Amino acid sequence: MIKHIVMWKLKEEAHGNDKATNARLIKEKLENLNGKIDGLLKLEVGLDFLGGGNFDVVLYSELASKSDLDVYQNHPLHQATLPFIREAVEERKAVDYEL
Repeated sequence: MIKHIVMWKLKEEAHGNDKATNARLIKEKLENLNGKIDGLLKLEVGLDFLGGGNFDVVLYSELASKSDLDVYQNHPLHQATLPFIREAVEERKAVDYEL
């Protein structure tokens, strides 16, 4: 099993939206991938409620294998979310590990 975790710090404004609006939109776009990509077993998105310089959005996902991670990352539905996310993001951190 592969765990794929990504955290984003968002710009104060992007796409004509404030940070909170973009965070909610990113959450919706990513959670919409649930059940639509083979090998993606679980995907959840959390929004930071404390603020104060922390990261704003976190993605936690579980995939069956390393090859399923590749399928997920290259899947057209996932790729379609990336332009919106990239434009809204100031900083990104990620980790992938296997159990």
